[in-house]
Amino acid sequence: MNLKEHFVKYEALVQVVDAVFERVKKEYPKEVFCREKCSDCCYAIFDLTLIEALYLKDKFLKNFIGKEKNDLIEIADKTDRVLTKMKRDAYKEVKKGSNELEIVGKMSQERVRCPLLGEDNLCVMYENRPITCRIYGIPTSTAGASHICGRTNFIQGLPYPTLNMDKIYTQLQLLSAQLVVDIKSSNIKMHEMLIPVSMALVTQFNEDYLGVKKDG
Repeated sequence: MNLKEHFVKYEALVQVVDAVFERVKKEYPKEVFCREKCSDCCYAIFDLTLIEALYLKDKFLKNFIGKEKNDLIEIADKTDRVLTKMKRDAYKEVKKGSNELEIVGKMSQERVRCPLLGEDNLCVMYENRPITCRIYGIPTSTAGASHICGRTNFIQGLPYPTLNMDKIYTQLQLLSAQLVVDIKSSNIKMHEMLIPVSMALVTQFNEDYLGVKKDG
């Protein structure tokens, strides 16, 4: 299953996002705090779209072999269990009548170490890190609400260039949807999947998992 064409399109979007980050960083050097070994964003809880998960797993398998690969998968597996329990508990709270937005907000405050964060506080897959990691540190907005990293010197409420993440997510969903169509998956809604980094590392994205239809 050759996904190279889809990965090239994803990498083009990554370049756009990186350019936005660099422009804001250049215009606001005192406000953007990002620097080596600042791993605050490496404890944030977020999910990947299908195209991102497949890309990350592809690069992971090309970058790591043997014991190093197995050790990272073991760490990812433990992390994924923690996240699964958190989501299960959150779901139970919502079913009991708790406010869903409050539960989501509470979860966003939780800190879970990314399995790709090395002991030296450096990302072991920095060059291939997801888009969420790439824009952490500059002002962003989702669903009309603005967000800034707590370690930056941006002041909440003041006007700054802001990256509209809804547009980025839409592009990622479109890339994922096209991929699902092109591989002729039997699961036409697979592009709606959201996958944690930890799950992306431990999952075997084979043809059975992706619902690829066999010829004949």
